[in-house]
Amino acid sequence: MIIGTAGHIDHGKTALIGALTGVDTDRLKEEKARGISIDLGFAYLPTEAGILGFIDVPGHERFIHTMLAGASGIDFALVVVAADDGVMPQTREHLAILDLLGVSHGIVALAKADLADPARRAAVSAGIAAALAGTALEGAPILAVSARTGEGIAELRAALVAAAASFAAERQSGRFRLSVDRSFALSGAGTVVTGTVVSGAVAVGDRVTVSPSGLAARVRSIHAQNRPAERGSAGDRCALNLAGDGVSAQAIARGDVVLDPSLHAPTDRIDASLRVLATETKPLGTWFPARLHHGAVEVGARVVPLDAEALLPGAEGRVQLVLERPIAAAVRDRFVLRDTSARRTIGGGRFIDLRAPARKRRTPERLAVIDAAAEADPVAALAGLVELPPYHLDLDAFARDRALAAEAPAALASALGLVTLAAGGITFALSAARWTALRAEIVDRLAAYHAANPDLAGLGVEKLRMELAVRLPKPAFLVALARLAQEGVLAVEGAWVRLAGHEVRLAERDERLWEVVAPMLAGPERFRPPRVRDIAGRLGEPEADIRRLFKLLSRLGKVDEVAHDHFFLRPVVSAMVGYAEALASGGEFSAAAFRDRIEGEAGTGEHAVGRKVAIQILEFFDRHGVTLRRGDLRRINRHRLDLFGPAERSASDEGAAKITAPSEGRDAEESYLR
Repeated sequence: MIIGTAGHIDHGKTALIGALTGVDTDRLKEEKARGISIDLGFAYLPTEAGILGFIDVPGHERFIHTMLAGASGIDFALVVVAADDGVMPQTREHLAILDLLGVSHGIVALAKADLADPARRAAVSAGIAAALAGTALEGAPILAVSARTGEGIAELRAALVAAAASFAAERQSGRFRLSVDRSFALSGAGTVVTGTVVSGAVAVGDRVTVSPSGLAARVRSIHAQNRPAERGSAGDRCALNLAGDGVSAQAIARGDVVLDPSLHAPTDRIDASLRVLATETKPLGTWFPARLHHGAVEVGARVVPLDAEALLPGAEGRVQLVLERPIAAAVRDRFVLRDTSARRTIGGGRFIDLRAPARKRRTPERLAVIDAAAEADPVAALAGLVELPPYHLDLDAFARDRALAAEAPAALASALGLVTLAAGGITFALSAARWTALRAEIVDRLAAYHAANPDLAGLGVEKLRMELAVRLPKPAFLVALARLAQEGVLAVEGAWVRLAGHEVRLAERDERLWEVVAPMLAGPERFRPPRVRDIAGRLGEPEADIRRLFKLLSRLGKVDEVAHDHFFLRPVVSAMVGYAEALASGGEFSAAAFRDRIEGEAGTGEHAVGRKVAIQILEFFDRHGVTLRRGDLRRINRHRLDLFGPAERSASDEGAAKITAPSEGRDAEESYLR
């Protein structure tokens, strides 16, 4: 159990810990010279209930920020009030901070009891009870103690041991996080950081990340509760000896968080719930400046009320916190706000959403998302979120932001019967009902499209995605289509999608004409096929009829009009995309290099492609976003490589030529002319 002191300056916190543990927690030279605590002090007490860890915090108002760094990691509060002074300003502020941090277990030590008679003790005890009223520590026992005479020390120790024996510290099964409150270099060991393990566990040899900097490190050794250990768990006070490139005491600061690498996702804009202390004299309006304390970190923040234009003293509401710099945090973490002059505590609350938007933060839709995310139970929160626009979410990010265990995404999906779509390293999730509705809408839209366009092969994938009520990100949508294709519901052909039963057939005359024309576009001429007028002249057909046929074939995805009246077979276009991709493997490429690559496949002489045709092909790719031009050079846009189907390499060009060995082409042409 981690015990943290609280109380006014010079009320005997450090002396009391010394009487309990035999350790003087004032370690700094200035602390000993001035007789007051300036930084955090630490002591440990082995007992029959385990090792009790003590965090001694400063009581001076100037060091409240240091007090917050220590108080944020405690399980049990030891509130110290001097019998000769009674409740003082920092006593009240410390009590308010403990309340905002949710510390509900504690005991009050009426210190320096040797300086007060029974009447004085009774009066101060009454004042303490009044100060505790309305806080999470209301009704906490009060014990009279004296570090000088030893009065009550044994009783206090026994009370702490009893509390530790029955104390059920929240042992999260989540991933590892340790809030750093000290970082120093130790001779013979290297860099050491200390802090309280907030969640999960860490073992010697583990790889960790220091957030928000992203510094990678390895755990060389561990001290848990002031003893060498192979493992540290949630609630333990730990010292970690870290190693790695760039790891140094100067590279890691108080307020950093050492965590499981998968949790590294700093944020500087957070939606939260905030309770303003009744002691505030003015409402908190939009862009109210404050200092945010979370764990051991302190950072400047602006407060934007979300429920109204201002948040009144004593009220609680939803706010957005815009930070000066990113911090490492988790949903449901507690925080405290103080004024910018560091003179008073304003309020505190819990983080709700670490990925808050900069725009439309007060819309009813956004507030509904915040309400759902505010649920403490991850299952309840997730169940609410997937039923709100956009009706899907990143399941891995949801578990990460709550520091849940690595197996949590799969467990959550199973508990709620979610449909998951894994794409690009992200697991998208939506409810079974939304998936069923999405599936039905896709089928209905494709059926309607086929009914209106019976001569077209299908609907564009991106056009279909943008028309649906549940608009999945493109990678997830492609996975969804692939899943429906596996079920036999539809078919995906390059950038087009159709119902599985939909088939477009040419009219009988067009089919016979295509049988003759197709060989003309393949074989040796495939990279420089004849134009519409040339084909019409060979066959004695009107140009308009040949052009109409090609337009229909283009909609069917069999040919592409690379230039005006210049049509290429789709497999040939796909192969040329492959050539461009290969040329771009080294960066950018020129039109001359592309021409040479094609001529290497087609040969020179009468079938040579030439610069003009090569440029027409590349300009066609430019128009469709397959290539991106910069001056005389081009590079590949890999997001558009599938536009004309899987890119084929030269070894498979025979597939395009197979329609048409040259002799077969001439025989078919002669037969048609006869």
